[in-house]
Formats: sequence, structure tokens, C-alpha cells
Amino acid sequence: MTTTRETPREAAQAPGYRAGHTLPLRVEALRQLGRRRTLVMGAVLAALPFVLLIAFAVGGEPGGRNDRITLMDTATATGANFAATCLLVSSGFLLVIPVALFCGDTVAAEAGWSSLRYLLAAPVPRARLLASKLVVALGFGLAAMVLLPVVGLAVGTAAYGWGPLELPTGGTLPASDTVPRLALAVAFVFVSQLVTAGLAFWLSTKTDAPLGAVGGAVGLTIVGNVLDAVTALGDWREFLPAHWQFAWADALQPQLEWGGMAKGASVSVAYALVLFALAFRGFGRKDIVS
Repeated sequence: MTTTRETPREAAQAPGYRAGHTLPLRVEALRQLGRRRTLVMGAVLAALPFVLLIAFAVGGEPGGRNDRITLMDTATATGANFAATCLLVSSGFLLVIPVALFCGDTVAAEAGWSSLRYLLAAPVPRARLLASKLVVALGFGLAAMVLLPVVGLAVGTAAYGWGPLELPTGGTLPASDTVPRLALAVAFVFVSQLVTAGLAFWLSTKTDAPLGAVGGAVGLTIVGNVLDAVTALGDWREFLPAHWQFAWADALQPQLEWGGMAKGASVSVAYALVLFALAFRGFGRKDIVS
């Protein structure tokens, strides 16, 4: 007696099959949540505010240097200032890592485990598989960015009390405006990291080595920061996402400034859309052998 195995096309025509119901987001999210790298990254981000708190307790309150006051110098003023400082010290590099990790590891890890072809044979349409993994990866990246300032706000409020956000330029933001302004800053940081997410995700579809995709995205992000430091490039630097990475500070001004954040968001989204399109186009034509 012989048996035949359904091909993906035959399975797609089977009664009850719905391509949109394959690899649900909930299933993919639970798979990623249970991975060790997710738990370790969450622990590192949650621990950073405590590290800063200990540093300020040991080193004393920060003070301005050369009569110039920065956000770091007001870190111990209130819990809101402490949360903003946590965002300041992490947005340039630390928050790049979880975005690159979640987006760069998601497809390449499946290929490295030789499970990617079995997912596609389920059958899960390629576009559906990529879409599910991308949405979950971006969701975890956003969660990482929210976790840090939330823990920082809680730790800072417990240590320094709740009050208005003291601005380095003078004046304060009312306590009632603090949380919405910090939320806007976090939202911009997330949007500004979409280009890193797009690069990591595209590389993840091109390689079977997760570290290669993650490292490539982080490395090219560092290159962007280096190029932005080259003042000889002049106005060309405005086309670099790194040039706008600290534009979120405009959200913490007495009068909300949208110009820098709008330009930075448009540059990042433009790059990200191209990279996401390349990922879907390339993966749709790729010969999956692992």
C-alpha cells in the first residue's frame, strides 16, 4: 500500500484552509517570547535604570561643566528627568541592539535550525510568514523601547520623587505633560530605528547566520553614526538617519518642536520601506534549502 503526500498547492486547496490563518501572530509571539535572548535583553534593559541609580548614588549628583547644563546634569531632579536621562544614554546605541536582534534573528534563526522549509511546507505562504515575523519582531522592539523609560520613571520617582520635568535650557514642563511628552519621545526613537529594523530584517532573509544579520545591521548603523560626525559632508548628513537620532529631545521643550522629528521620521521610514520591500521581494524568489 502506498501513500502520497499533499503538495503545498494541493493543501492550499484543501477544505478549510485559509492562508491568512497560518502562523498566527499569537503563536509567533509566544515562540519568540520564550526564547532566552528575549528574556536576557529584557533583563538588561530593565537593569539599566538601577545601574544609573547606583552610579549617581556613588558618584554624587551630576553637575554642569563649563557652565553648560545638559539633560544628564538634571537627571536627579525628578523621576521624569531620570527617565529622560535613561532614554538619552540608550537611544544612541543600546536601543539599536534589541531592534537589530529581534528583526535580524527572526528569519535567519529558522534557516539556521533547518526549520524554515518545514514552515513553508505547512503550507505557510512566504509573504504571510515574513509579515507575521516582521510584525512580531517590531512589536518586541517597541516593547524594549517602552520598557526602559517605564522602569526608569518608576525607579526615578521612587528615588527622587515625582514632579515637573526640569529643562536644561531653563524652565520646566508641568508634571501633567511629562508622560505624554516622554511617550512622544519614545515613539520617535522607535520610528527612527525602523531603518535598522529594515536592514536587519533584509539581511535575515539573505543569510542562515543570525549573528551575521544582527551584526551587519548594528555595524552599518555605527557606520552611519561615524559619517554623521564628518562635518565636511555638510547638508548631505541630513539624509542619514543617524543625523536625527536625538531629535526626540525636541519633544521635551516648553514649546513642542516638530521640525527635526518630522524630517528624521521621513528619512527613516523611506529607507525602511525600501529595505522591507527588498526583503519580501528577495525572499519570495529565494530557493529555500534549510
